[in-house]
Amino acid sequence: MTGAPTRLVCLDTVMIDFALIVGTLPERGGDELATRRVMTAGGGFNVMSAARRQGADVLYVGQLGRGRFADVAGDLLSREGIEVTVEARGDEDLGVCVVLVDRAGERTFVTSPGAELSVRAEDLDATVPAPGDVVYVSGYNVVYPELAPLVSDWLDTLSPEVTVAFDPGPRVADIAPGVLERVLERTDWLLCNTAEARLWCGDQGAAQCALALAARGAHALVVVRDGERGCVAASGGEVVRSPGFIAHVIDTNGAGDVHNGVVIAELMRGTVLVEALARANAAASIAIESFGPATCPTRNLVDALLVASPGAPAD
Repeated sequence: MTGAPTRLVCLDTVMIDFALIVGTLPERGGDELATRRVMTAGGGFNVMSAARRQGADVLYVGQLGRGRFADVAGDLLSREGIEVTVEARGDEDLGVCVVLVDRAGERTFVTSPGAELSVRAEDLDATVPAPGDVVYVSGYNVVYPELAPLVSDWLDTLSPEVTVAFDPGPRVADIAPGVLERVLERTDWLLCNTAEARLWCGDQGAAQCALALAARGAHALVVVRDGERGCVAASGGEVVRSPGFIAHVIDTNGAGDVHNGVVIAELMRGTVLVEALARANAAASIAIESFGPATCPTRNLVDALLVASPGAPAD
């Protein structure tokens, strides 16, 4: 992790989230009254807005399409200062995700894809990351057959001086094994949670998973998010533990994205790994105390929490 990356180049697809807070998920054929609702941009927007709020320069390499939802997402991207590199085309609108958040803050998704899956090879080829840039890819970029070959091929063309960060996400088991292997071979920074890591490592702890994944994939960095316990990272054969923070959980939707965005932005600034992880834990703990997917705090709010509470001990 040397050098100073200049931009975050994000491929993780932007969608529109319809988020609802419910007491419990309804039974099949039943009904449940929501107590709160919000419609906003989600998906890759969560990571990008988190990085921007820490001061990083961010590009979105994705298709928004045309329509009501595309307008909402485009406006929010513009407000955050995120540059969209792909020109809108066609008549298809952006996809949507219905997010049901229960009383414990756990989220359940129902996704309906849209224009975000219509990215073309020429869209990717027109974006040439510079040495030092970080390219962020999620499992959603490679789980769909419309995108997987394009993204895999494009990643293979990147200079070794471009850092690739990959979060396999909750649908990692649905990614074609050959595609997943190609992406992992090009991944420098692997970012995942404990449940995802255990798909590869079995029933091991976060630290053991991080070390095993780093060794298996020759990744420069592996970060395993471990819920309220914070996170663990493996880099250069060493393990770094970073404890979590006490939080009043309202909505965990987008918490992992917030963590990823802050880790990446801080490493781009040249922040040492242990501090980058602490800042990401702090930001995620603040984010889950608010309703909605893109609730990452600004850098000064993270500073304030770090001063007030240095973090709780990890198990």
